[in-house]
Amino acid sequence: MKLLEPIVAWHHDISQIRRDIHAHPELAFEEFRTADVVAAKLEEWGIEVDRGLGGTGVVGIIRGNQPGDRAVGLRADMDALPMQEVNTFAHASQNQGKMHACGHDGHTAMLLAAAQYLSQHRDYAGTVYVIFQPAEEGGGGAKRMIDDGLFKRFPMEAVFGMHNWPGMKPGQFGLTPGPIMASSNEFSIVVKGKGTHAGMPNLGIDPVMAAVQLAQSLQTIITRNRNPLDAAVLSITQIHAGSADNVVPNHAELRGTVRTFTLDVLDLIERRMEEITRHTCAAMDCEVEFTFQRNYPPTINHAEEAAFCADVLRDIVGEANVNDNVQPTMGAEDFAFMLQELPGCYVWIGNGTGDHRDSGHGLGPCMLHNGSYDFNDELLPLGGTYWVQLALKRLAKA
Repeated sequence: MKLLEPIVAWHHDISQIRRDIHAHPELAFEEFRTADVVAAKLEEWGIEVDRGLGGTGVVGIIRGNQPGDRAVGLRADMDALPMQEVNTFAHASQNQGKMHACGHDGHTAMLLAAAQYLSQHRDYAGTVYVIFQPAEEGGGGAKRMIDDGLFKRFPMEAVFGMHNWPGMKPGQFGLTPGPIMASSNEFSIVVKGKGTHAGMPNLGIDPVMAAVQLAQSLQTIITRNRNPLDAAVLSITQIHAGSADNVVPNHAELRGTVRTFTLDVLDLIERRMEEITRHTCAAMDCEVEFTFQRNYPPTINHAEEAAFCADVLRDIVGEANVNDNVQPTMGAEDFAFMLQELPGCYVWIGNGTGDHRDSGHGLGPCMLHNGSYDFNDELLPLGGTYWVQLALKRLAKA
């Protein structure tokens, strides 16, 4: 690996920052302490700081000493998850019911390492914007920052993101042109019938049977309406109805999620879901409320930027450690909003399988959104180096 020596030398200090953030997790749009830590470090290193975009967002402005007006953005997320940590090591969460179970503490620390280097080695032309974003975990913080004027106030030609990936070996990276993560959408279907005695169902209108029929029929969208070559998931994850064995309830509710890699497929699924829902319920003499909420669009890497990132990574870790055709995931990421606005690329950095964890970790797997997870501090110099080399080579690119 070709790591930048100053960042390697700062490994301990950056690790301490990461562990401090891990011990004090904050949920979406509540990242006040985390934002204070980030802003204080940037200012300590002589970096101009702008705060408040998206509520708790922080943007560092790092200008090179050479003439040039090009600019590039590097983004990390800061929020934690509303879940209980089961680890008991020294830097485990001190906030009940809140945990950095997705590694955003590590993402923040890697970008801080890059910011420190770029602030102390300014022999480049142009500007690097380091973007510390709130509320990735379902809050759409990226969109909030954009709506607050992120790309208007800080014009940049491209923006880049990175996420740790458990199961991929440390020192390895994954990326792909086109979709790398799916859209995230949720639906609610409330079927309204007419409650009655279960022994006399003919006197009422049964919403449970309509819900059962819907649960089966909606899957035909995936098997019969969708092109089999277009990846998509329609999962009903909740069915709620009734409170007694001898009562036909007044209503039944189905809830779930839809994931796609393209908006065209998403449009198809939403349209057919509503059609099937309304006609099925009408056929069974029920009324219905259908709600479909689009949360995050698919995260779609731009081909030129993906190829560029792959080249940067190969220079750092070698050809064998860069998978530039990684299999996408049906997980979602709100960096997608930024890639809708600007060219860019989102990459995965291998987090290992958990061997890095200190004594006192939980017995569960070191997977994202698991109470036994912990970010691998070995990645900090590597992630910081990637950010620096990416920014410098992009600004110098013809």
